[in-house]
Amino acid sequence: MPDGATTDKGISAQRLKSFIQRIERLEEEKKTLGTDLKEVYAEAKSGGFDTKIMRQVVRMRKIDKADRQEMEALFQIYWDAVEN
Repeated sequence: MPDGATTDKGISAQRLKSFIQRIERLEEEKKTLGTDLKEVYAEAKSGGFDTKIMRQVVRMRKIDKADRQEMEALFQIYWDAVEN
């Protein structure tokens, strides 16, 4: 099938191939980034930092400040309810 040809199901082979190649490239970048993140956390851990807490901080920083404050207030209410 020539470049850009359309299959019997109406799919542009070249366009499909382009999407697949882009996905494969991004998957490889994601794998590399995952390795890089592990290395940073390992370095932080060797420096005496608690990586579980660091991961939690990173996760919480992604949340809007108002939403985070609401979550923290609810957490405190729930905590107080089960600790008493």
